[in-house]
Amino acid sequence: MIDLYYWPTPNGHKITLFLEEAGLAYTIKPVNIGKGDQFQSDYLAISPNNKMPAIVDHAPADGGAPISVFESGAILLYLADKTGRFIPRDPRGRNEVLQWLFWQMGGLGPMTGQYGHFTVYAPERIEYAIERYTREAQRLLGVLDRQLAGRRFIAGDDYTIADMACYPWISPYSKAPLDLAPFAEVRRWQEAISQREATQRAYARGVEISPPTNQPLGEEERRILFGQGAVTR
Repeated sequence: MIDLYYWPTPNGHKITLFLEEAGLAYTIKPVNIGKGDQFQSDYLAISPNNKMPAIVDHAPADGGAPISVFESGAILLYLADKTGRFIPRDPRGRNEVLQWLFWQMGGLGPMTGQYGHFTVYAPERIEYAIERYTREAQRLLGVLDRQLAGRRFIAGDDYTIADMACYPWISPYSKAPLDLAPFAEVRRWQEAISQREATQRAYARGVEISPPTNQPLGEEERRILFGQGAVTR
């Protein structure tokens, strides 16, 4: 059994995508990031960066004590290695998947996240920031579009953790959608993944945990999500 510490954000969706595809037994432990659950001491013991998601695997492959993992990319890699699924076993194929997994972690996620922050959540409109991150998000979509040309999925014909990592970060902000019209391959790939039964189950879990709302962020939620500074011992 795997405990999944989760809230329905793009990084959270990555892990439910894997768990639903693999059919692994898991229990969701909600981490309401708007209320500050990510700062609770018991959660920090498994996720010291006070971010979500994290997992605790109560049946690790070595048969030892439970293993906790934080960082969504590390979790995907851990689960792929645990199950032997959604990552190639040959070195070249594995390398291809890992390159794109880290591309998402270092580029697509952070840059699209900053686009979302400055277009949706920032208390004042800063044109330079909006233009900067819009252009970078579009550049990255172009990189992905070129990679997908002639391939069903990012690393080839097989669906992998690279796809699971990238899919939730393709225009995730309904209040500020990115223009996907120039990226035909991305749109084709996105549609194919959206039709997978496991994808639909994964996103349904998010709705169960936190039904969508049009309510704007309150000041306390904004402080919790965006107002944290350094904490020292």
